[in-house]
Amino acid sequence: MRIGHGYDVHQLTSGRPLIIGGLEIDHDKGLIGHSDADVLLHTIADAILGALALGDIGKFFPDNDPKYKDMDSQLLLSEVVEKMFEKNYEVGNVDALIIAEAPKFRPHIDEIRENVARLLKTSIDNVNVKATTHEKLGPIGRQEGIASEAVILLKERG
Repeated sequence: MRIGHGYDVHQLTSGRPLIIGGLEIDHDKGLIGHSDADVLLHTIADAILGALALGDIGKFFPDNDPKYKDMDSQLLLSEVVEKMFEKNYEVGNVDALIIAEAPKFRPHIDEIRENVARLLKTSIDNVNVKATTHEKLGPIGRQEGIASEAVILLKERG
């Protein structure tokens, strides 16, 4: 078994869609990034790469490469999952956290979990996603950005 941890944070801005967990969430702001800036999927991808001792998503999807401009992070995570399978691992479980003052994520958590489970090619019972605020403290508390953290357990396949 191998354990990985991931963290990501992106600034909020007007004029971009808010994509979290592969879903477009209704909000007046979206996240700034070279890709679609999906902090949750980036965090999970980084956790997998960390568990496999392969580095981070910046190594495989550099933000200065035009090929990845506006990339759908579902594709990014799918490529990382393929690397995980190539190393003969699968998801034991993942526990992920979205940190944001707004919007409220509770209404979207079940659909996000379903999508993450599909992308990870695992049972929804292996995927936990939760959300919390930053209690109005710091940049996240002032609604200047959204962060995410994840811990993942990988186990050998078969």
